[in-house]
Amino acid sequence: MNRIDKKFIELRAKKRKAFIAYITAGDPNLTSTKRIALELEKSGVDILELGIPFSDPIADGPIIQAASHRALRGGVKLKKIFDMVIELRASTDMPIVFMTYYNPILRYGLDKFIISCRKCGVDGVIVPDLPFEEASDLIKCARLSGVATIFLASPTSTVKRIRHIVEDSRGFIYYVSLTGVTGTRSELPVDVISKIRAVKSATDKPVAVGFGVSNSEQASRIARVADGVIVGSAIVKLIGEDKGAMVKVPKLAKSLANAIHGV
Repeated sequence: MNRIDKKFIELRAKKRKAFIAYITAGDPNLTSTKRIALELEKSGVDILELGIPFSDPIADGPIIQAASHRALRGGVKLKKIFDMVIELRASTDMPIVFMTYYNPILRYGLDKFIISCRKCGVDGVIVPDLPFEEASDLIKCARLSGVATIFLASPTSTVKRIRHIVEDSRGFIYYVSLTGVTGTRSELPVDVISKIRAVKSATDKPVAVGFGVSNSEQASRIARVADGVIVGSAIVKLIGEDKGAMVKVPKLAKSLANAIHGV
């Protein structure tokens, strides 16, 4: 049982849902990432999802793509991100999940990557371009180190596929609320609630929902059904605007936390 499992147990005891916030590591720099992470925790975030910048983030929309490019232009490397997490762990016990693509893991070395996750205090990994059919090496290595492997289910996932995703996932199942890439949306799909319920009917593990959730009303609606709500692009957009980000981001996070925890 790692920090993610403990957090969901704690929240369930309080009859609360999890607020999971995504930010891109190194946007605008790693010092700011650490400061923003701690401010997010103070504002009610339960789990932090840290995006590893990559040059070809195929699952991400324009907002997070731009954040990755800003971080890469600033010279962010995976080793530096691990060092930043070590520093962050001196100030927080909040669960931390890496969202990354498989290429950076391969270049770093799979075993080395997972061992570094364990040593620095990363609790789970999400690799959106690695389907479970090809993830056996990652799963095996992660299990040995106690690092959760979190797989994505989508509106197009079949019942059979969802069973496999549920079986291979640890920590929580990430349900993608819509087809396409990340980004803020004015409206969520009309069938999103029934789709979430279908995934939840296949497992007792927590199901968290992301992609497109960008305001308090949407977050509250999702939290009534899911075990967690993931918000990324709306937060990253404010960070990208730079001016006033350290005020605007906590304000948005508090509003989202109130909506999610108040269900």
